[in-house]
Amino acid sequence: MTSKESDRTIVGFVGLGQMGKPMALRLLSADTELRATSKVEDAYADLRAAGATTVDSLDGLAEAKIVFLSLPGTAAVLDVLFSNGGLASQLRPGSIVVDTSTMEHGATLDIHSRLASAGIFFLDAPVSGMQSRAEDGSLTIMCGGSPEVFETVRPWLARMGNNILYMGEAGSGQLTKLVNQLLFDINCAALAEILPMSRRMGLDPEKIASVINSGTGRSYASEFFLPRILNRHFSDGYPLQAAYKDLVSAAELGARHCIPMPVLAAATSTYQMSLLAGNGASDKGSMTRLFEDMLGVQFSAAASHLEK
Repeated sequence: MTSKESDRTIVGFVGLGQMGKPMALRLLSADTELRATSKVEDAYADLRAAGATTVDSLDGLAEAKIVFLSLPGTAAVLDVLFSNGGLASQLRPGSIVVDTSTMEHGATLDIHSRLASAGIFFLDAPVSGMQSRAEDGSLTIMCGGSPEVFETVRPWLARMGNNILYMGEAGSGQLTKLVNQLLFDINCAALAEILPMSRRMGLDPEKIASVINSGTGRSYASEFFLPRILNRHFSDGYPLQAAYKDLVSAAELGARHCIPMPVLAAATSTYQMSLLAGNGASDKGSMTRLFEDMLGVQFSAAASHLEK
């Protein structure tokens, strides 16, 4: 090994799904030796072609100074860290685990404590942004943990995002992500309820969409979902059944800390009804179909064209 190679930081990455793969690819550089593993093995070829090493088990990451996780949720993170042969038993004291997944606040605090007892540092660093932003390195990343650990990891975070925020102690990153997600969730539930109402009252769907996205009713949710709802595309966003975990987390926080959130509770009912109606595998825009079915209408471009 040359001196230049020995100076490279070994960075691990677990989870090469829709977000994880482009995030991992952005970590590759002359000063980083990237080792990645995932259950989505069809992503391996792209990583190898870009110069990364792929490993079939977590013990292949034992030498890593920093390990990033991009996993579906709390259960998957706990399994990777603490199952038999998990990272907590593989990594050296002084190494850092950076969790970019979205998971429960309480579980995040527990993970921080358990890893600390093994001499391993932890940073919760959930991300905000779609796959395209992961690909171009423009994610927003919200971090919770010690300031020193955050500063150590910041150079790698800056390769994945252009808005890197230190939010405070452990768990603060996940809380920040939850706040953002809940507002988005409420916006999506509002669209689902109001769009079919406008159609039932005889208004043109395409014109309504134009007014919303150029007026004060505009939101990221409307800009993303309105064109897709009009064209009946309900698989371009995060699946409803996976997104529901944010609402569960909020309900638990509200109950534990006695924080009333009546608007969120109403929105949660819309998600629950849509899940029970069988829309779990579709994105949040699919909730519109629930109210369309109730009112006997369809908020679609086709409906607009029929009247022209």
